[in-house]
This record gives sequence, structure tokens and C-alpha cells, in this order.
Amino acid sequence: MREEDFYQIFITGSGEYLDKLLEKGLGGVIFFSKDIESAAGFKEKIADIKNKAIIPPFLSIDQEGGRVERTENIFPRRLSAGSAYQKGEAFLKLQTEEMAEELKDFGINLNFAPVVDVNTNPENPVIGDRAFSDNPDDVIKGAKIVIDAYKKNNIITCAKHYPGHGDTIKDSHKDLPRVNITLSEMEKTHIAPFRELARVVPMIMVAHLDCECFGESGIPVSVSPLTIKYLREKLGFDGVIISDDMNMGGIAGISPLNAARRAIKAGVDILLYRASDDYTYHLIRALKEALHEDKDLYCAVEGAIQRIKRLKTLYGLI
Repeated sequence: MREEDFYQIFITGSGEYLDKLLEKGLGGVIFFSKDIESAAGFKEKIADIKNKAIIPPFLSIDQEGGRVERTENIFPRRLSAGSAYQKGEAFLKLQTEEMAEELKDFGINLNFAPVVDVNTNPENPVIGDRAFSDNPDDVIKGAKIVIDAYKKNNIITCAKHYPGHGDTIKDSHKDLPRVNITLSEMEKTHIAPFRELARVVPMIMVAHLDCECFGESGIPVSVSPLTIKYLREKLGFDGVIISDDMNMGGIAGISPLNAARRAIKAGVDILLYRASDDYTYHLIRALKEALHEDKDLYCAVEGAIQRIKRLKTLYGLI
């Protein structure tokens, strides 16, 4: 395994170590509102990153519409996915096409959207109108519109948050939410969109949720081999699996290095970290050292690299 290939399994945010990581082969960069102060400045930032990267990176963003819209400093907010879908499929298609064209103009090639959670719990503090609907069939319809609009602009989409964040009362940014329903209920409602979209979406994000219906309770599904095996084998997804932000409270109960090891060995292909700071840089180096003593980890990383390269090739990035 080449060193630069190992670094492909990470997407990180801005920070003091970003240039150093890009020079080592960093897989991608995620941008937040703080990184986008002006249109011209953002284009310059992306051009600089592309120039410093030794392997073309994923240039990623969370651009859902509504309250999760990272261009809020330069463009007026658009409607959320739920509100846009309520105005009709034609409206959702038009709004998404406009957003996709804007991102393409900046140079973004990966959008962490659509949200395909089915918002069945009115007390849910984190999903709400980020979801298209509380009905899985409507979620599937809305998601397909979004995926198609971005695909036409050669932007990779990422369905989130597997296996479904819709029936929670906690925010996984702060805590580990527990989804206390049966597997049959999960399959009927929350997994249904992922089952339908597994054939058309190139990337899926795994959440930090405790879903005991898969046979492993008390741990985030992002480090659960059984939950990710279900995604691969039962749903037939052969694309790239990415973690939600590994700095979130939902996975804080596991030490950072152990969480990274367990996620990769469970089947996650890309680890997402919100910043390229001292913490992330040294964590990545520690995981690299762990390859020498953990054959299963080494083999899992090799598999992840192949899937990442396949996706980048498919979208003309490499």
C-alpha cells in the first residue's frame, strides 16, 4: 500500500495541517460556512487546494437547502428539502438544479445530500424539515429528484444518515441516540429509502446511532460490523460508505483511535473529520502506524481504497 493511497480514506475540514495532509494524499476536504466568505474567495480556495493535492480530492459540502446550507454567507437560503418537496416535485427539481449548478461553478464535486431519513418522530431535534417527509415513499421520490439533478452536473451525492435518524429524540452531534424499534419496523420505514436508493446513489453516510435491532446494542452503528454488513449484503450497496463526523458526541464514548480502527474494520471506507487540526493529523498518523500490527485493518483499508478509486474514476476525478 502506498502512503498516499492510505490518506485517501480521510476527508477533513480546514485547519493548520490541511496543506500537509494534501501533500500526503488526503482523500478530500469538507467546507463549512466559515470557509465561504465570498464567491471569489471560495473559488480561489478550491483552486489552491487542487494545486496542492497530489491526488485529486473530493471537494465536499453539506448543501441540503434550508438550515443546512453552507453558502449562507454569500447566497440567500433556499427552502429545506421538506418545504421544497411540499411545493411540488417540479419546484424541488428546479431548486436542486440551481444549487447543483452553483456548486459545480465553485468546483465542488461531492455533496452530502440528500437526507433520506424518514422523520417519524415529531420530537426529533436534528432532522425535522431536513427530511422530505414522514412517509418513506415520498422520501424516495424526493431523493431521486435530488440525486438525478446532481448527477447531471457530475456531482457525487451521498444519502444520509443510514440506517435512519428519523425516529430519535437526541441529536447525534451531542449524544448517542437510541433507536428502539424492531428490525421489521426499521426495514418497513427507515431502511426502505436506502434499499431503493442503493442502486442509484454512489455514497452512503453511516450515522452514530444505537440500533439494537441489528444485533449489536450500546455502540454506534458506525462501528458495527453487523449493521454495515446488512447494508452491503442485504441492501446490495457496493459504493463508498463514509462515516458521519468522527468528532461528534454520538461516538465520543469510544477513544478516537479505537473508533477509527473499528469503523474501518466494520466496513466504513472514508472517515470524516471536521478540521485538519493537530488532533486529526496525529490521529491519522496513529492509524497509519496501527496498520503494521493489525492485518484485518490493513485489508479493510485496501478494500476501501479500491472503492474510493473506483468512484473517483467514475466521476472523472482521477
